[in-house]
Amino acid sequence: MELSPVRSRRDLARFIRLPERLYRNEPRWVPPLRLERRRFLDRSRNLFFEHAEAEYLMASRDGRPVGRISAHVDRRLNDFHDNRWGLFGFFECEDDQEAAGALLATAERWLAERGCDRALGPSSFSLNDECGVLVEGHEHAPLIQQPWTHRYYPRLLEQAGYAKAIDLLMWSLWVSDRDKVLPVVFELAEKLEPEHGITIRHLNKRDLEGEFRRFADVYNAAWKDNWGFVPLTHREAIRTAKENRLLLDSNWVMFAEKDGEPVGAALTVPDFNQVLRKLGGRLLPFGWLTALRERRRIDRVRVGFLGVRPEYQHTGVAAGLYAEHFEMAARTPQKGGEMGWILETNTAMNRAMEAMGGEIVKRYRMYEKTL
Repeated sequence: MELSPVRSRRDLARFIRLPERLYRNEPRWVPPLRLERRRFLDRSRNLFFEHAEAEYLMASRDGRPVGRISAHVDRRLNDFHDNRWGLFGFFECEDDQEAAGALLATAERWLAERGCDRALGPSSFSLNDECGVLVEGHEHAPLIQQPWTHRYYPRLLEQAGYAKAIDLLMWSLWVSDRDKVLPVVFELAEKLEPEHGITIRHLNKRDLEGEFRRFADVYNAAWKDNWGFVPLTHREAIRTAKENRLLLDSNWVMFAEKDGEPVGAALTVPDFNQVLRKLGGRLLPFGWLTALRERRRIDRVRVGFLGVRPEYQHTGVAAGLYAEHFEMAARTPQKGGEMGWILETNTAMNRAMEAMGGEIVKRYRMYEKTL
């Protein structure tokens, strides 16, 4: 077996395409667009690398790739939390403990050389991106930016000395389940404007830069105390919005405002995985035609972020945003979907999901190992 860093364009192509072979017999896995993955992994284009460094590694047997991993250090994450975490991500491997162990050990050495005291992952690259190993919910298809990983991955990691750090939960909600919602949710939503002067509005795509500056401000205030939180800059938020403009639907991106200032926000997107499943990782030569056709058939959404500034969390803003989601589900082809991930330790949000009649359908696990 040979371990080698990714250096050439050919190496990177092998790194990107390995999962296509590993999951070729798994109908629920969704291949990402190869072009998007190349851009995301490009150190000169991804703004992550303005505050981070990374190494990409491949494991091969007789010239055939059998596994891959990234090791990365996010200086912004460590500065914010005053820690020395090292991260690993993009972990994919055959059911081969020797290969998995070698990949992880090499990543650990790389991290230790840079002063890290633990290895944590998988996150590809941060907790704002795809993260975790799927430990429950393999019977469900993944929604946009959700990994679907092999059932044997927990064993590979645990036998390499890794233990659970925390679990991330995905909750399912459907408009047909409205009668399961506790009445207090809609009562709080109805009081939001008359009692607190707070209104709900939708995304203005003509002012995308301004909107995502406002979103970043709410995000950083609402999530700052969360485990693994990484502050989001205006530049990163705007770049992400522009690169994913086709995913943004004004029906589903919402702001709660008081006196014209945002106090809460929800970033919900249609489940574009339903389109990606048809493309096989390629837009050219005719994949874009398929994308245009299939996007009209998307029937689910993912509520990726929903948060409220701490000083307004007692006013029912979250209830107002939840209620607006039910209204949109009643009016659009998307009749439900999933919310999260939500930390298993976030008692308030998990209770809110229970109050909304939600059900936990997927559980992702973050692993850690002391170096």
